Amino acid sequence: MGAEDLGATSRPYRTREVLEVKEKKTKKLTKKQWLTLCAIGSVHFSGAICISLQAPFYPKEAESKGANATEYGLVFGSFEFIAFFSSPILGRYMNFVGAKTMLSLGMILAAISAICFGLLDYIDDHATFITLSFILRMTESLGSTAALVSAFSITAAVFPKSVATTFATLEAFYGLGYIVGPTLGGLLFSLGGYVLPFAVMGTAMIIGTIFVFMVLPPINPSSNDFGHIKVKDVLKIPGVLLDSTCTVATSISMGFLAATLEPHIREFGLSSILNGLMFIISGGTYALIAPIVGRLCDKWVYPKKMLAVGALFIVASYIVIGPFPFLGIPKTLTLCIVGLVIHGFGLAGLMVPTFIDSICSAVAAGFPDDISTYGV
Repeated sequence: MGAEDLGATSRPYRTREVLEVKEKKTKKLTKKQWLTLCAIGSVHFSGAICISLQAPFYPKEAESKGANATEYGLVFGSFEFIAFFSSPILGRYMNFVGAKTMLSLGMILAAISAICFGLLDYIDDHATFITLSFILRMTESLGSTAALVSAFSITAAVFPKSVATTFATLEAFYGLGYIVGPTLGGLLFSLGGYVLPFAVMGTAMIIGTIFVFMVLPPINPSSNDFGHIKVKDVLKIPGVLLDSTCTVATSISMGFLAATLEPHIREFGLSSILNGLMFIISGGTYALIAPIVGRLCDKWVYPKKMLAVGALFIVASYIVIGPFPFLGIPKTLTLCIVGLVIHGFGLAGLMVPTFIDSICSAVAAGFPDDISTYGV
């Protein structure tokens, strides 16, 4: 059936049909598949740590170098900026480079960038510190994005009959990384200063790359011509465009908290370790809820309905964390914690359904159900 024939079919129902077919006849995972799942999960885990590790202590460190909130906020935001623009390009060319190779090279680049980021402590000049912060944050993002894009595609290729459940499980790894990142960052910062968290993370990622490369099975490239599938063609599909917009909005939401939460709660006088624990609340909630959301999308809830619920939770979380001035409620630590829990629910409602629904929408529109589509 060609794209023209599929176009005559109602998109939502056709998309749901694809999802049901992909989830039909799901078998229990073998030991080898579980090992593969853990290897891919470690990529998601390290990707989340890359984003969240420095959140509890970098703002104060940057201020000590003469940086203002706008400057270090942009440093945080540059991670998502590079991820946004590089992910479709990396996805398109992944079939040429090889998913497994791109994943390994991406992790190595992110690890080296992280180690170098820790060396910024030895730079006292304000302009040099901020400039190198931007450069290293961007290269770290490029490496992390390459690894995650490859991991998403490998997941869809290795677990074609349980994409939603498997992806939700991997998102739990991501949520766990979002927990460990700031917690470990705050702890190591209190023990060994600015350099230690980045040195530990970078070294661990290099070791993890070796494990992942050895465990992952060979991924057969798509039979489609290299570069045949273009991002602009995929984005013409309304469902994919909506999912992409939700992903961008979610990334903005996470980046905003990473840059502003520490200054926002500074008045409570928390230690660096407790600051780190504050950052795990949203990620911890997300890690717990993501598998449940994946299961709901598999069996009972249409993914786009889940996106709407997730968006409402994100909005509610910011109203509570602020808190919204017109509510007349004073800012308290308890209120911030409640808002972060709500934010975690919103992340699960937005992050889990988007990738699953994008694949189904693209396949329903006539694109090939293989790694060339998954990558884009």
